[in-house]
Amino acid sequence: MWRPPQRIRYELPAGDWPDAESARAARWFQPVRLGPLMLEQRTWVPAMVPWRATEDGEVTKDVLDWYARFAAGRPGAIVVEATGIRDVPSGPLLRIGHDRFLPGLRRLCEVVREASEGHTRLLVQIIDFLRIRRRPEPERYFRRFLVLRDEHRAAVLRSEGEVEVEVGDDDAVREALLALPPEDWAKVLDERELEALHYGDRERVTDLHLPHVRELPRVLPGLFAAAARRAREAGFDGVELHYAHAYTMASFLSRHNDRDDGYGGSRAERLRVPLETFARVRAEVGDDFCVGCRFLADEIIEGGSALDDATAYGVAFAEAGMDFLSLSRGGKFEDALLPKVGWAAYPYTGPSGYDCMPTVLSDERGPFGRNVEASATIRAAVREAGHETPVVVAGGICSFGQAEGILARGAADIVGAARQTLADPDWFRKVHLGRGVEVRRCKYTNYCEALDQKHKQVTCQLWDRLELDEPDVPLCSDGRRRLVAPLWRRASEE
Repeated sequence: MWRPPQRIRYELPAGDWPDAESARAARWFQPVRLGPLMLEQRTWVPAMVPWRATEDGEVTKDVLDWYARFAAGRPGAIVVEATGIRDVPSGPLLRIGHDRFLPGLRRLCEVVREASEGHTRLLVQIIDFLRIRRRPEPERYFRRFLVLRDEHRAAVLRSEGEVEVEVGDDDAVREALLALPPEDWAKVLDERELEALHYGDRERVTDLHLPHVRELPRVLPGLFAAAARRAREAGFDGVELHYAHAYTMASFLSRHNDRDDGYGGSRAERLRVPLETFARVRAEVGDDFCVGCRFLADEIIEGGSALDDATAYGVAFAEAGMDFLSLSRGGKFEDALLPKVGWAAYPYTGPSGYDCMPTVLSDERGPFGRNVEASATIRAAVREAGHETPVVVAGGICSFGQAEGILARGAADIVGAARQTLADPDWFRKVHLGRGVEVRRCKYTNYCEALDQKHKQVTCQLWDRLELDEPDVPLCSDGRRRLVAPLWRRASEE
């Protein structure tokens, strides 16, 4: 993962842990309404992908254990990992693109309610993504994937020391291109071809020459609506539409979206697919089912959408009737680091990925609460437009003092934490009970993110080697790490 050149080391913020009486009165532990849904408190576990589903996207016992462990900490809400809306292979990621996934998803809802004793509300994040190929070996790329153009044939004939090549012999042209010095490939291939060679081919929402991409505005609303209907049938309390990071819906919102079919270019046209999708989802599930979205406060890439865009998007989403707005930042393909051959590009490896998940080695802005100022701006604009839509902020939040301060100044209505909750799934409950000194605090070294990047089962370095010899401890596939955090052994809860 990319690191800022300053590499300033930061210490964790002071916990400012309250006693039990102060915690009960704190803003963070007060209820909040998300449209038809009431949360007991303003604590929130954002979506995290743990790589525990089957290859066919089914819920497994490991998935159930993962979410049950978070539910035991009784947060106000948990958002289930990005869950695919299409019935297509996507590796060990949850899917909701067919009714056959419903039994497993129903069991997931039941497990969370049991583990939280009914205190935690459960939403599922639903996502669409376009195809991305792994970085190929040059031989494989030139012999199989490259679509030959006249320019390639001409380049072969111009090359020095050329062997006699029959221009109509595609196989010979491919072999001649492969035989060129690697430094000459940049002279022969166009920008997209060179990217496909070095990063793997990646579809974009602007690839209108591809029929299935051209049809996305017609297809996506129905896919999201069907997924939301299944979520309701499974027993979820709501859905979070994934409009963030490197994926399809975020790409429609991006300034990089220059489609010329009415769904790109101007800000209003970039909003069309996300708004039409929300309208279709709302019509499918009704007003008594919670529907919100997660989107980017800033793409953090050259030429990408920035805070002014996000502010307009937030107001538009609130006016459309979304029940909450959850903010993230960065995490784009455009600045991802070069993957190894055989690996796919990972959208959290470049500067925009760092801004999404900063570490304790940071720049002058530091790693903690990096998205709060943007959240405050977006929330203020939503309020000025006359809407009370709750805003969720997360990103480097790991102390009561941070969370309470954010709520006190009106920068957000709900404060979430992913990495800190992974480090200690009980931390919300510990703080609420006046036992914050017992919180296991995230180190923000991104040990977990490195596992995610390699598509390995995600764990935390603070607990995955603890008490491995206990009976019935579920272990990772490598047999060296536990899959869930140890239970909090407390003398009493009150």
